[in-house]
Amino acid sequence: MTLLASEFDFDLPPGRIAQAPARPRESARLLHVGPDGDRDHGLRNLPALLRGGDLLVSNDTRVIPAQLAARRGAARIGITLDRALPDGEWHALVRNARRLHEGDELDFEDSAVTATVAALHEGGSATLRFSAMGAAFGAFLHEAGRLALPPYIERPQGPTAEDEADYQTVFARHDGAVAAPTAGLHFTPALLAQAQAAGIAQASVTLHVGAGTFLPMREDAVSAHRMHPERGIVIQAAADAINAARARGGRIVAVGTTSLRLLESAVGKDGQVHAFDGETSLFILPGHRFRAVDLLLTNFHLPRSTLFMLVCAFAGQERMRAAYAHAIASGYRFYSYGDACLLEPGG
Repeated sequence: MTLLASEFDFDLPPGRIAQAPARPRESARLLHVGPDGDRDHGLRNLPALLRGGDLLVSNDTRVIPAQLAARRGAARIGITLDRALPDGEWHALVRNARRLHEGDELDFEDSAVTATVAALHEGGSATLRFSAMGAAFGAFLHEAGRLALPPYIERPQGPTAEDEADYQTVFARHDGAVAAPTAGLHFTPALLAQAQAAGIAQASVTLHVGAGTFLPMREDAVSAHRMHPERGIVIQAAADAINAARARGGRIVAVGTTSLRLLESAVGKDGQVHAFDGETSLFILPGHRFRAVDLLLTNFHLPRSTLFMLVCAFAGQERMRAAYAHAIASGYRFYSYGDACLLEPGG
């Protein structure tokens, strides 16, 4: 039976799309979706909804200013960096890609850094080789780049100074994400300390969220969609902590769909999580057998999106439809700067 994107559609009033985060972050609302129905809480209640011995697994990627404005002669070329490649080049989404040829050199205003078009790909993407690398490239990005905020966050004049702080999680350690792992945006040091005091441990993995997260599903047939690869890293110490928590009877609580996708990419058939360093394009759909994660903390996602399909796979499609209907009727705020839900599996 063909799975269709239209099966994952729903109506969301525009006023439900959050344009700024809750302040303080942990004052956001939290919907607990479990086998006994939906229950309304606040993020501050999260430690009370978990158990001592549970393990929070967060994504410690750091968002980079991934949008660049370049020129090739008189032509303006818009660039959104997608992911770093092993050889130091970058895969990027390019506006006006039809104006480019392999070997072209791109210039950036007020910068001596250039980029060479190493390869052009279908769908308006390219491989770029920058003249700066390492710390020099990082300095260039922070001078010439800006945040690639999702299109539903309305910033006609571009990201603000507040966005620079708001769109970064407390876990952020390793540069490389185009978009924030948004479930992590709700946490503060105070909330983490509260969780630790309740006996809830913490571990981190790294998934550099790519520009593909902003791209809609264009075909109704889900099988026609291809996930963009993203770089993920699970160090041995994190894998050991996850496996040890499970062995003690603790539950693995994925903070966000990015953490979940990486853990499900790194888990073996025996349920053991292994060290991982590579790319994943795992597309989780209803019918997926979850081996690494017991609970999922996540934001509310777009209709017809791969992420709404993922939460339906985790908690059950009918349960998630009912939960989202409740959230809309109850005034929950959706998407990156919105509220969150804590999902139990099944349904």
